[in-house]
Amino acid sequence: MGEKHSKKSLIADDLLLQANNISHKFDYELFNNITLSLKKQESIAIIGMSGSGKSTLLNILSSLLEPVSGQVLFENKEIYSLKQKKILDIRRKDFGIIFQAHYLFRGFSANENLDIATLLSGEELSQELLTDLKIDHVLNQGVGELSGGQQQRLSIARIMTKKPKIIFADEPTGNLDKDTANIVMDTLFNYIKNNDAGLILVTHESDLAYKCDKVYKLEDLILQELK
Repeated sequence: MGEKHSKKSLIADDLLLQANNISHKFDYELFNNITLSLKKQESIAIIGMSGSGKSTLLNILSSLLEPVSGQVLFENKEIYSLKQKKILDIRRKDFGIIFQAHYLFRGFSANENLDIATLLSGEELSQELLTDLKIDHVLNQGVGELSGGQQQRLSIARIMTKKPKIIFADEPTGNLDKDTANIVMDTLFNYIKNNDAGLILVTHESDLAYKCDKVYKLEDLILQELK
């Protein structure tokens, strides 16, 4: 009996996020009864045609948009039943959300952007992270002086500095060349393995998607597991 209980507890402790029967619509139905789970050290990719609802689903999973129906549980707590302050706390402390736009503080240097992130999170800046992302040599430059790829990597470093338990990434490599995209993804994969974190990635790139542990395709209102 004790051995079985221990095994069940381990499985529960390993689970970061659980989505149950998620449905959403705007003026039209977007998707129905989507269920998926994310464990520690696991990466999930969601692919699909433009307009299929991938980004909307990511917004729902990451606490930014309440679904029409269904539940999203983070560490066994239903997110959208919590008070707004608690949702904001989870979003600020536990979730790292990488958008297609970088949302850096323009007029500030790269280093100042990172200083703001460490001040808000209370975490120390990892020089190893900056080296892995190949932006350690641009810290004194203004955001406007950086290339688009450098700005995106700086944005990712800023998000990872707070050591989130789950990283939600919406086309994080969409504007990057292949080599830079590989640097970003290797950094994300290493992070989740070394920090017992999870990754949910929205991408239109199949090669990138299949580097993840699981691959889902959102099409015709349903989410189908491909890998």
